[in-house]
Amino acid sequence: MTFKVGDAVKWNSHGGEARGRVVWVVHEDGEVSGFAYRASRDDPRYIVELEDGQQVAHTAQALSKV
Repeated sequence: MTFKVGDAVKWNSHGGEARGRVVWVVHEDGEVSGFAYRASRDDPRYIVELEDGQQVAHTAQALSKV
């Protein structure tokens, strides 16, 4: 499954289910909220913003649409 900017998504977090909105789709290695991620054209990362403004990076496999 692929996602686009604006999609509402959810994923399993250590604190239970988390939810947010996709704000970027990235195809290059980078860093978000102090955490490094690896990404490529074939394996993008989805930058998701939580309600409190924190951002996280996830693979498509970790996310599902709300």
